[in-house]
Parts: sequence; C-alpha cells; structure tokens
Amino acid sequence: MENVIEIRNIIRNFQLGQETVYVLKGIDLDIPRGEYVAIMGPSGSGKSTLMNLLGCLDTPTSGTYILNGNDVSQMTDNELADIRNKEIGFVFQTFNLLPRTTALDNVALPMVYAGTSKKDRTARAEEVLIDVGLEDRMDHKPNQLSGGQRQRVAVGRALVNKPSIILADEPTGNLDSKTSIEIMNLFDEIHKAGNTVIIVTHEEEVAAHAHRVIRLRDGMIESDIKNNFS
Repeated sequence: MENVIEIRNIIRNFQLGQETVYVLKGIDLDIPRGEYVAIMGPSGSGKSTLMNLLGCLDTPTSGTYILNGNDVSQMTDNELADIRNKEIGFVFQTFNLLPRTTALDNVALPMVYAGTSKKDRTARAEEVLIDVGLEDRMDHKPNQLSGGQRQRVAVGRALVNKPSIILADEPTGNLDSKTSIEIMNLFDEIHKAGNTVIIVTHEEEVAAHAHRVIRLRDGMIESDIKNNFS
C-alpha cells in the first residue's frame, strides 16, 4: 500500500537560552494511505511536537518528512502554508471556529484560501455539512450550536478540501462522554470513506477506535501496535 507519510530520523530540538531541549530523538514512521492511527504518550513525550511536524506547523531540526510525495522537511513558511491548506485537514480540541460566521462559511473558509469560486465553495460546504449531520444548522453561528455540533463543523472544515490526511488533536477533549462517542463514530465514518485519519490523544477509549496505536516516550516511539478488529 502507498504511504501518505514517510518520516526518516526526525529530530527536533529547541533552544531555551543556553540550553538545548531534545524533544524528538530520531523518529521513523510510515503511515499508509487510508490508515487510522492514534498517537499517544504522557506529557512531555513529544506527541504534540510530532503532531506539529506532521501538520506542517513546524519543521524538523534534521531528518526527512515526505507527505503525499512532497518533501516538506525543508520547505519555507509560505510553501508549508500552501501544503497545510491542500493536504491536511485539522480538527482541534477548541474547535477554532470564527465566532461571527455561520457554520457554512466556517466550513468554506479553507476553500477561500485555495481560490475556489463562491458557487463551488457553497456547494461543497453544503455537501460536507450534510455528511457530518448538520444539514439543518448551516446558517447557525457557533454560539447557537452545542459543543458536539461545533466539533462537527470543525470536522466538516477539515474535510472540505479533500486533504491527504485528517489530523485531530484531542478532538473530544472539550466534550461530554455521550458527545465524545458521537464524534468518534463520525471519525469512524470518515475513515470508512477512505480518509487517512491521525488522532493525537491521551484517552485510551479514543485510541481504541484507531486501527493502529503509536506510543511515544521520551521523544522516541515506544510501541507501534495494530488493533485487532474482529
């Protein structure tokens, strides 16, 4: 199977004054297209740093990162911004929606940056909102929506440009347990539709939805295990 992500010997250090903090210490990782992966690890394990690298929000100190055939490890900020918009759909714990903007316009936003026409943006955003179960909430603003509905809008926005990967950071962190289950079921559907899904989480019940669980400790991969689904 073709890999959508190939990472080789990724090292990420940060300078704090005179001190160098070694966060990622040589990560090798392949993620085939269409896989459903959870990345776990205790605080300080490097999982947030790895997520930022996977999401092209940061570049490694050394090593290579090939995303969908593009070597993104040496790209400029502008090139990374372009790759982020085309190749990666983000879902955040805090939803990150524009408060004065309707669900439809929030979902359409990545297509504005991509230069899509208004007519095509509206049609695609409506299609995605129907897919995430919000066909009757398209004109609502975030403060008129429940937490779960807001996260559905965020998921719709992540899907709208048909990215190579969906990258979710603690997507149920601000939701009650019933709503968390609904959102994880939505991720299951997104994966079944053929999307590559990567979830960064500290919750075992969230990771249980993934088909593969990668655990980090002290900046290295401690284990990489496929879940057995009957």
